[in-house]
Amino acid sequence: MEETLQQSLAVWAAEHRAGLLSRSTDERQYIFAYDPTAKRPGSQVSLTMPVRLESWSSRNIHPIFQMNLPEGALLEAIRRAISKITGEDDLTLLRVTGGNQIGRNRFSLPTYKSPGIVETRESLEDMLSYPDTEELFHDLVSKYALRSGVSGVQPKVMLAATERGTAAIGGYIVKSWGSEYPQLAANEYFCMTAAKRAGLSVPEFHMSDNGGLFVMKRFDATPEGLPIGFEDMCSLQALNTSQKYNSSYERVARSIKDFVSHEYLQKAREEFFVSLVLSTMVRNGDGHLKNFGVLYEQPGSPVTLAPTYDIVTTVAYLDKDVPALTLAGTKKWWPRKMMEKFAVAHLSLPIGRVGQIFEEVAEAVTGTSELLSAYTTEHPEFSDIGEKMLKAWNAGVSDLTINNP
Repeated sequence: MEETLQQSLAVWAAEHRAGLLSRSTDERQYIFAYDPTAKRPGSQVSLTMPVRLESWSSRNIHPIFQMNLPEGALLEAIRRAISKITGEDDLTLLRVTGGNQIGRNRFSLPTYKSPGIVETRESLEDMLSYPDTEELFHDLVSKYALRSGVSGVQPKVMLAATERGTAAIGGYIVKSWGSEYPQLAANEYFCMTAAKRAGLSVPEFHMSDNGGLFVMKRFDATPEGLPIGFEDMCSLQALNTSQKYNSSYERVARSIKDFVSHEYLQKAREEFFVSLVLSTMVRNGDGHLKNFGVLYEQPGSPVTLAPTYDIVTTVAYLDKDVPALTLAGTKKWWPRKMMEKFAVAHLSLPIGRVGQIFEEVAEAVTGTSELLSAYTTEHPEFSDIGEKMLKAWNAGVSDLTINNP
């Protein structure tokens, strides 16, 4: 018997109407079908889903569409706003947040001629200097929750802002924290500072004057504001968001080889290894599949590794925390020799360069520790978290220096 479909959404890839995403009446599967007029490669919604006549079926919503479903505090804010009126299933969440998503894809009702939303603007400078950032963040959530198609448990929203000292408009992600993870904005700020000092490509980022907000510029758009493709490793490995911890760094290395363009592959491998060494040194136990990804203007154009993002010292909150994914079958803070073997065998990095990376990252973390220590002294409210971070960083650097192989 032919299935009847209900609850459909139009899917847009940049300016192209790509197709229709629907759920079957028996709720057993989601079905995405490209429009017969879909153009290649502009209409392609994912590197893993080429344009074809046959539809794409999935028991759960397809990983590329699931990628930006809100989580945590943002999800709860959206549910409170919409559940009494429209329900709170995945298609509904995509519909209400669908005009503002990370990457190229957007969503709308099938009858709409575009997925656009009316965007308002904030002042970046005002956000960073606002005295009561808790009050400000609550206001931002109430204003932007229904326009924020972004994943992650940490409380966050997406918005447009005028940039400091200019008339330019940029897309930003604004993060705060819950009671479980105090001072998370400053934690991420100093971890990302270490990443920048280690030579990693990072988005523009800021911390508010009182340490209450972490603000990061979106990297999934051209300087002119046009959306470009972004896919995280969950999408590329055809895994659901709930499976973001069910993989290995060896498999991430294979995905980089499979999807990053040849001319950018060696750079991507090195950047991935630098980020892994950094996460080990600063004890970031949340380097899961959704925290690595690739960028491309459209399918068929060159693919690069996405900038580094979402690095925090998780052991400041969970003192027994371990890495998010396995390496050599284990989840632990690995010794240097194990990481060296991984770099040579799975990333084809020369052993001499691997040694340089350890020393360069150690220097970056040590240098940032001085800034972190000074901030901890000047901000008593941060002292508990700051001291835990410094202890973790010192242990991480010591474990991976040449004297501790």
